[in-house]
Amino acid sequence: MKTICILSGTDRPGSVALKVSNYIKPLYESQGVKARVVSLEDFPLDEVIGGKYGKELPRVEAFRSQVIDADGIVMVIPEYNGSFPGILKLFVDYLPFPGAFNKKPIAFIGEAAGAFGALRAVEQMQMVCAYRNAHTYPERVFLQRVNKLFDEDEGIRDDTISKLLQSQIEGFVQFLSQVEEMQSA
Repeated sequence: MKTICILSGTDRPGSVALKVSNYIKPLYESQGVKARVVSLEDFPLDEVIGGKYGKELPRVEAFRSQVIDADGIVMVIPEYNGSFPGILKLFVDYLPFPGAFNKKPIAFIGEAAGAFGALRAVEQMQMVCAYRNAHTYPERVFLQRVNKLFDEDEGIRDDTISKLLQSQIEGFVQFLSQVEEMQSA
């Protein structure tokens, strides 16, 4: 059974990104994959203070293994100050280079209070993932004006966006198999 890591891309307590991540988890599971939510709210930041690159960091290694060991990653990314959150960059900086994202299928969901639904943040993160040789899934979903569009209990309140999200979920699960077939050929 394929595993999907849904990465909530912020450490903000009570974030919409985490709520969206928890919302899509059962939607992925309904496609026959094992899904788990990993929140950067739980990243062991105290262990990396002072720039401990290249050192043994057991809690960081345990945290990042939840992401690295998955067959695919769905990044739920909020937009902070026209980009993605700094904790997401820090997390990526502490992943093994170049192997952590090498040929890893990754899908993106952006969420923001503004009209563009974290378009800039997602595109910037796509560049980082492409640099790390990830297989980025082209069908992105942007949740604009997220506080009106999304409710933790009801889910997505717009039929078109809901259909786009479902299409991404179904397509990304198929994409995992296609990438696996490519790599085994």
